[in-house]
Amino acid sequence: MPVKHIATGEIHQGLKGGTTGCGFDTTERPSHWTNTSKPITCSKNGCKN
Repeated sequence: MPVKHIATGEIHQGLKGGTTGCGFDTTERPSHWTNTSKPITCSKNGCKN
């Protein structure tokens, strides 16, 4: 399930409470992240295939 960074609106591969595909730790500021079903928009290595 993708996870959305609320401040930027960017959607990453991963789950809230873990690490995104490109390496962001969603446990550091959990209020900045939300799970979503929208398509991944992050183009960094590990998120976008």
